[in-house]
Amino acid sequence: MSIRPLDLRDLPVLARYRNNAITLDTGRALTRGHPLSAAGFLAYFNPSRHVYGAIANGDNEPLVGGIINTRGDTFAKLLYLAPASGLNHAELPLLIEHLSAQAGTWGAFHVIAEVDETSEAFPDLRSAGFSVYAWQRMWDVTNVKSSEREPEWARMQTVDLPAVQSLYHQILPPLLQPVEPLLSRPRGFVSTDGMKCYLSLSTGIYGILLTPLIHPEASHVGPKLAGLISHLPNRGERPVYVCVRSYQAWLEPVLADLGARAGERQAVMVKHLARLIKDEQTVRGAQPSGVSVQPSRVSRISKQRT
Repeated sequence: MSIRPLDLRDLPVLARYRNNAITLDTGRALTRGHPLSAAGFLAYFNPSRHVYGAIANGDNEPLVGGIINTRGDTFAKLLYLAPASGLNHAELPLLIEHLSAQAGTWGAFHVIAEVDETSEAFPDLRSAGFSVYAWQRMWDVTNVKSSEREPEWARMQTVDLPAVQSLYHQILPPLLQPVEPLLSRPRGFVSTDGMKCYLSLSTGIYGILLTPLIHPEASHVGPKLAGLISHLPNRGERPVYVCVRSYQAWLEPVLADLGARAGERQAVMVKHLARLIKDEQTVRGAQPSGVSVQPSRVSRISKQRT
């Protein structure tokens, strides 16, 4: 099987798979639409963006997939695999490996994929070196209403960054922190009654996505969420979603009580592209006579291309 980058001659294949693909970046799909749309395909030819698609031509129908990286991020995300009806193809893991290797050339340390736990893509991702590090569910909160006139939220400012970073360290388990990077710039909303609630904001022409970091000791969480959802600026008629990861699972009953609709549970999977290499280096400095010093082990990051 040969694997090569997508080009214009593949437009008929993409058009044929338009309704037969599995999306692996759910938040992007909800806010910016289907990755195999015409606009999504044109993004591959924008040199300022890290977007890559590949096609694998074999004896059977071709397989296609896409991957994306936001400049400055330490991770990339698988966008889609197609056709969804061919995900049991024996050579699909090779295509996934090829896409992951492209992420390495962008400087990414990890590749992330979000997939329904019952999807046929799940075992193929496992075969390509992905493992589950969290679960998530997208909640449709479009119809959640609040009678509050002034929600207890404000746009995040630079001065709020240390407090939000502290909240991040309190909520995210240490094993997940290397995969989900620390917020480095203001983005989203913070509660005005103490820094125990933060929601990141991602918007697109098709929808709005909120991702919470809320401390379990926060009070009146349901009314606060309803107030923000009802008063989102520039919302228009776009649907609104809340992404709840497994380390914030206690929020799911809160959203259910607000009348939100739960999506399918998804596995959030990660493939590591970097490994630690330990080198023995002698620590230089004053050394008392008669005392032997063993070389210390200093770790450095080395990219492992796949």
